[in-house]
Amino acid sequence: MQPSVAEFYKDKCVFVTGATGFLGKALVEKLLRACPGIKTIYLLTRPKKGLSAEERLKELWNNKIFERLREKEPDSFKKLRLIAGDILENDLGISNDDRQELERCCNIVIHSAACVRFDQKLKVALEMNTKGTLRVLELAETMKNIVAFVHLSTAYCRCYIDVLEEKMYPPVHDPEKIIQLVDWLDDDTLDYLEPKLISSEPNTYSYTKAITENLVAKYTSKFPVTIGRLSIVTAAYKEPMPGWIDNLNGPTGILIGGGKGVIRTMVCNENYQADLVPVDMAVNACILLSYFCGLEQSKEVTVCNITQSRRNPLTWKESLDAGRKHIHEYPFSICLWYPGGSIKKFKLHHQIHAFFAHVIPAYLVDLLMILLGRDTFMVNLQKRIADGIEVFHHYTIKEWCFKNEYFRSLSKRISKEDNEIFYTDSLVFNWDDYIKNYILGAREYCCKEDLSTLPYARKLNRRLFILDVAVKLMVILLIIYFLYYCCSILS
Repeated sequence: MQPSVAEFYKDKCVFVTGATGFLGKALVEKLLRACPGIKTIYLLTRPKKGLSAEERLKELWNNKIFERLREKEPDSFKKLRLIAGDILENDLGISNDDRQELERCCNIVIHSAACVRFDQKLKVALEMNTKGTLRVLELAETMKNIVAFVHLSTAYCRCYIDVLEEKMYPPVHDPEKIIQLVDWLDDDTLDYLEPKLISSEPNTYSYTKAITENLVAKYTSKFPVTIGRLSIVTAAYKEPMPGWIDNLNGPTGILIGGGKGVIRTMVCNENYQADLVPVDMAVNACILLSYFCGLEQSKEVTVCNITQSRRNPLTWKESLDAGRKHIHEYPFSICLWYPGGSIKKFKLHHQIHAFFAHVIPAYLVDLLMILLGRDTFMVNLQKRIADGIEVFHHYTIKEWCFKNEYFRSLSKRISKEDNEIFYTDSLVFNWDDYIKNYILGAREYCCKEDLSTLPYARKLNRRLFILDVAVKLMVILLIIYFLYYCCSILS
């Protein structure tokens, strides 16, 4: 009879990379709360100027996500052990004492650290995503009692494949040869070759994640390996708090930008499915993957697509409609304009709309700032927003099918009690309620606006609506007058 998940983690030591990131913090919190018998969680953390290791650990512990643990289980803080190091340094920059402790004590490695920016140069993305992973693998190889290595990848690591199965694919390039190539090529030559090297993928993030999977798979003869491919990770469904989110990546940035009236157009096929996975479900999947990896001790790599895969389908249109409804119920208290706009199926249509709805207003705002004697900001902000939307477009104008039988089997292979704790089935929640909590979470955790700001925010929203209608009417009247004037001249 297999042990429960909590029993499996009892007295085990887990090494986590990327623990200060969005998913990493949620993973550490869930391990401490749901696996009380866990012995130690080692957190690879870069040194921060002016802060000791102990101070950095307290800074993490004081994060909002650990509020419940601080109140009910304050002693769990003692299970966290900061390992000062950097995934970009040789041997991870870990001290000899820390390395020896990891070699002697560590049982499980969960590698989530990555450069998630899609627009990074190949050399930067490779250093973090591929060479960084290699350094973690080399460390894991020295661990005498390792039972599971979980590497977190992305479901968008083979964008040229319309149907992504839970299996390994041949690498476009040998990862070790690419590492060697990048090491000896000068930057100008590498910049010239980059478009050709990554031509199979839309960006360096996807490319480096793809070749890194094949690098990880080479270590299956040394310890059990599982690769978890995540789709778009979004706000928490219910744990540690409904709607919890602490970054502006992907849909969250679009949600906040749209809610503040800054983003009014983007390219998207509204009928395509939005493959969103709440962060708490992604974390539960990671914990279960480590669990089964440790129990099964397979000599072959296990691949799991942690994806929604139309099990509880949501189109981009449905998500936008729900967001539009709830953003007017729970508006932001600091807005540039009334939330509105629409998605465009064709890029040219979007570019025309963006010129009038993004570019011209940005210059007008900066002109006003100049007249008021203040620093300009809007044009630069819009350029950054435009770059971000451009990168995100690739994932909203194409639709993929992710096979996820292994992922869906996780909930069937554990007890009913464990399934309630480590839930992974997207059928359990309603998208409309989820998006409402997503907006509330974005307000509170990203924009630092609690519920007490809602009365003011709603009043502001009504004023902006009146202003928006007034401006539109004025533009329409001007157009009518212009047409009338032109007709009168011609006649």
